[in-house]
Amino acid sequence: MSQELEEREARMQKTTFLSMALVVSLGAAVGQAREGRLLVNLPDESSATAEAAAVAVQFATREASRVLGLSAREGLALRTADHDGAGVVHVRFDTRVQDVRVVGGEVIVHVDAASRRIVGLSNFHRRVNVEDPTPRVSEGDAVGMAWALMAPASAPAEKPQTELVFYPSKGSYRLAWMVRMFVENEVEEPRAEAFVIDAKTGEVLDRWDDLRTGKPGGSTPPPGSGSPAVGTAKTLYLGQLSIDTEFYSSANLYGMVDRVRGNAYTTDMNNRQTGSGTLFTDADNTWGNFTNSDRATAGTDAHLGMAFTWDYYKNVHGRNGIYNDGVGAFSRVHYGRNYNNAFWSDSCKCMTYGDGDGSVLSPLVSLDVAGHEMSHGVTSATANLQYSGESGGLNESTSDIFGTAVEFYANNPNDPPDWWIGETVYTPSKPGDALRYMDDPKKDGRSVDHYSLYTNGMDVHYSSGIANNFFYLLANGGTNRTSGISVTGIGLAKAERIWYVALTGYMTSTTNFSQARQATIQAATQLFGASSVEVQRVKDAWTAVGVY
Repeated sequence: MSQELEEREARMQKTTFLSMALVVSLGAAVGQAREGRLLVNLPDESSATAEAAAVAVQFATREASRVLGLSAREGLALRTADHDGAGVVHVRFDTRVQDVRVVGGEVIVHVDAASRRIVGLSNFHRRVNVEDPTPRVSEGDAVGMAWALMAPASAPAEKPQTELVFYPSKGSYRLAWMVRMFVENEVEEPRAEAFVIDAKTGEVLDRWDDLRTGKPGGSTPPPGSGSPAVGTAKTLYLGQLSIDTEFYSSANLYGMVDRVRGNAYTTDMNNRQTGSGTLFTDADNTWGNFTNSDRATAGTDAHLGMAFTWDYYKNVHGRNGIYNDGVGAFSRVHYGRNYNNAFWSDSCKCMTYGDGDGSVLSPLVSLDVAGHEMSHGVTSATANLQYSGESGGLNESTSDIFGTAVEFYANNPNDPPDWWIGETVYTPSKPGDALRYMDDPKKDGRSVDHYSLYTNGMDVHYSSGIANNFFYLLANGGTNRTSGISVTGIGLAKAERIWYVALTGYMTSTTNFSQARQATIQAATQLFGASSVEVQRVKDAWTAVGVY
């Protein structure tokens, strides 16, 4: 093993390491891994990522039981493999007991992309003492209970998502049905809720607002069926910019489809709340008129927000699209009537934007909102932070962090980058307002900036202020209002890399604030070394917001 790799292993703090013999044997087994007992298909990414994943799968297949102490009833199932842009592929496995997933029981194998050697192992495996994983409450009954508790005005917009899991509850794990319901109709605002129902007793163990899903569908003409073109966008918030579109020669028409970025496209919902909308088309490839009088204007902001977000993740973090598969997401604008929100859909892999009420908010298609919503998709594809409790606050903060980073990346003079979220979408009658303030979370009167102010059940948008202020202090420097502790920043470029590596490599679905501190320390250690200034600044910033 090279001296560089030995130093990297020594730097990765608070990680369970494999023995030298195991590292060497697995490093030599890359070719065999392709022929071994793979648990699932390897991800369709770069060859380096696939080879690294093969090494991790070989470990899971042959060595995990001994190294992790898995029982005969337990196994590992490959979920994702993410190259972090810094030389390490983080291969994530779910622990399963008799083929039932253990929520939060993930194992992450860290593989050097160049040498294909394992350099670390993050072990969140938890022992589950359950004699019989057979539910007494049926899947249908669990869905019926969730339906009755949600009590929507109409049937679900799509089939409820259900999964039998072992769920952490009061210091142990209980067999439970996880049910996700999404309702989208014309008489109420969209609703998405998640329920965790004890599969033995029917007790509701947990419930949270999960508005990150939507209804998929198609459009005409089919996106991706034309030839690449470049048009002119006259946007609401970004001024006049070039926009990637496509041309349909058979119809002599242009479509708002980005052939450069995985055929991502944008549709007009025509102020409805169901379906996928109608693809924006245009005869002369000039879109919008800088105002809401042209429906395509808001579409251009959403379309360009997608493009800037795609370019940010690719050029800064080496990520090829939200799911790292080269496939673009689509955007739905003009959703509903006076809808004062925007949301991300995991099921259709799309963004949805309301027009606002015209009094407080204008169309929510600003650059940081677009980056925020698409970053929910990146979170789902990596750590999959559960959207409740402390992990929910971290999920929401991750979107604020990367939405802000996208704004700084674009550096548009019409929407100058700042540390506020959604300030552009407020109408002129509310100057100086924003959805959230990373530099001073308490400014909105509801968010918290220090862990001492956190309470169980707090809305994830308000608890996100803790990690938001951590990130602001780490990147920019400043003083936390509650603690009075000042921190010297390390710059956005380093801070955003630390958070991305922590998200893709060291956080899990149930990571809390304290564990996020450790994850970012590990990420900074991987990137800059254990004794680096950057690691110390990470510690300082978490301390300033009361997280130890």
